[in-house]
Amino acid sequence: MEQLRDAAAEGRIDLDELDARLEQALKSKTHAELAVLTADLPKLHSPASRLPLVLKGGMLGASRGPGRWEVPGHVIAHGGVGGVKIDFTRVECRLPEVAVEAYGETSGVTIVIPDAWAADTSGMDPGVGGLKDETTSDRLPGTPLIRLTGSGGPGGVVIRHPNRRERRKLHSNPT
Repeated sequence: MEQLRDAAAEGRIDLDELDARLEQALKSKTHAELAVLTADLPKLHSPASRLPLVLKGGMLGASRGPGRWEVPGHVIAHGGVGGVKIDFTRVECRLPEVAVEAYGETSGVTIVIPDAWAADTSGMDPGVGGLKDETTSDRLPGTPLIRLTGSGGPGGVVIRHPNRRERRKLHSNPT
């Protein structure tokens, strides 16, 4: 019953479906009958997505993407000396919102999001290096919002859509 309530709270089933499944759960007599009630629910929050993804630039830098990877609900990026780049352009994200903490430190953090996504940078402290928000507010329904917090530090933080070179790469290799 808790799994069903969580699914309704996260928007994976509507309230009518919740009522019907809860009623069926109360009538169930075996674990197999209960398992059927949650087996078809989309897995919005897998155990891996509950842990934050932490990227540390260190001396050599760090990056995530542009390939396919599971997007957790929380990403933390420390630019360090080598910098960090996070590329969301090839991911399939079913989360309505992704919290990204970015700390520019010495070399900065660059975040690339698809054209259909939007970003909220109001919680970001620009620091000495600043914050460059080169995104548009043209968010399509059903796409995530990147909620950016943290500090630009000396290296700064940039959030943007793909540049020309990245777009060519995306179009020449669509998968």
